[in-house]
Parts: sequence; structure tokens; C-alpha cells
Amino acid sequence: MNASPGPLEGMTEMASEVNDAPEARRYRSLFLSDIHLGTKGCQADLLLDFLRYHDADSIYLVGDIVDGWRLRSGWYWPQAHNDVVQKLLRKGRKGARIVYLPGNHDEFLRDYYGNHFGGIEVVDTAVHEAADGKRYLVIHGDVFDVVVRHAKWLAFLGDGAYTAALGINTYLNWIRRKLGFPYWSLSQWAKLKVKNAVNFIGRFEEAVATEARRHKVDGVICGHIHHAVIHDGFGVQYLNCGDWVESCTAIVEHEDGRFELIDWARHTRARVNAPLLLERPKVAA
Repeated sequence: MNASPGPLEGMTEMASEVNDAPEARRYRSLFLSDIHLGTKGCQADLLLDFLRYHDADSIYLVGDIVDGWRLRSGWYWPQAHNDVVQKLLRKGRKGARIVYLPGNHDEFLRDYYGNHFGGIEVVDTAVHEAADGKRYLVIHGDVFDVVVRHAKWLAFLGDGAYTAALGINTYLNWIRRKLGFPYWSLSQWAKLKVKNAVNFIGRFEEAVATEARRHKVDGVICGHIHHAVIHDGFGVQYLNCGDWVESCTAIVEHEDGRFELIDWARHTRARVNAPLLLERPKVAA
């Protein structure tokens, strides 16, 4: 193999590598949040694709897995959403420990703390001990959202506007698929461009990190704000799972206790775009 392949040769090798089907991987722990089953914005097909290639000894469902708010206003439950539930239950039957921490959109399950449904344990909060001995508080995070806690009517109003934005996002991505383009989140892009939203994310992260320090743990794993990230900017490790409406991300723990953020939408974009590298015409010397 040449030490320095030409640019087209290098792109061909990269395309071949990216385009290969990913191998199934097993992790010590897997954290998913904000799937929002029961809404048109839920990227259930992408999540099913992710679950085919990722297994774990423990799976934490960190809130807003089912969107009770939307289901109360109108029933929407396509086959793909049922397939997600069945896929998770199947992983439980195969030996995975599944812990469900309800969020504000599936708060109806908060009446069932301590119960087990099909092998899924429903709890308020959890403390996860990683392989390296570090301890992490696991919570959905809505209790740190002042709007949800003290002005629920305003939260519903905001949820309606957000749902409308996701509807546009769904239609936009339908057109993109028809044209052969991969998934892209308009709503996520807009959220990160709005100053108030960015400021809110920072305040939320700081509040959750403060709660972790109060519990005397090494970090916190949460969801709620649909902003996937891992950092230690507030004195403890902060991990947000993201969501399966905008970012299509998950947190995994490796066997050595190391955590990783997996961006499945970006991975899928790479798989879709890889053949384009192979089809580029050669440039005459």
C-alpha cells in the first residue's frame, strides 16, 4: 500500500469504508431519551436502524419515550413506532436490564414508580455506576425547566409551536429523501441559531450539574432539551442523550467506563453520501 495515495484513490478508500454496513456492537450501557413515539416528528426508522447494530447489558430510557401530550390530542401510532417498542422488549427478553425514567411528556408513567412492565423497571431517578467506579445521576431533567414546573400552559403552547416546526421538518425531509438527500433537522439548526435558546441550554446544563454535585456523584446523564453533548464545563461530567426527533443521538458506555456520544443521523448521512464519492468523474491531469 502506498504511503500517500492520490486524492481520488483516498476518497475511494474512504467511501468503501463508510459504505460498508456497520457491525453490531455491544456496550456496557446504552442511554436513549426523547424518542417521542406517538408523534409524526419521531425518527422511528432511524432508531430501529440504530437498535439493529447496538446492544447493551443495561439500557436506560431517559424520559419522553412516549409522547402522551400529543397522543391525548390525536392518536398517531404507525407500525414503525410499535416496532421500536417490540425491539426494546426483545432486548429485555434477551437479558438486557431496561430502566425507564419518565419525563414530562410521558408523565402518566410517574404513577408507576417501582413497577415492572414486560421486564422494564420504572423509576424516578437512578444512580449508574460506570465500569471505572464513577457514579452518574440519571434523570430526565424537566424538573429543572422553570416553564414546565411553574407555567405548564405556556409549556403546552411552546410544545404546539415546536410540533408545528417539526411538521415542517418532516415535510422538508420527505422532499429531501425523494431527491436522494439524507436526513437534516431544520428545527435543530434553528434552535442553535436563536440566542435565547442557546442561553436556556446553558442555564439548564448548569442547573443539572449543580444537582449532580448535590448528590455527590461524578456526573449526570439526562435528556429533555434535545441537545446532545458531553462536557465537564460545570465541574462534573454532563452528558445529554439528545433525542430521536432532531439529532438522532445516543450515549453509550464502553466496557472500560468511557462514554461516547453516537450521532446516528450523521453516520447515516455518511453512508448515503459515500457512493457519491465513487461516482465523481476523474480529473484529467
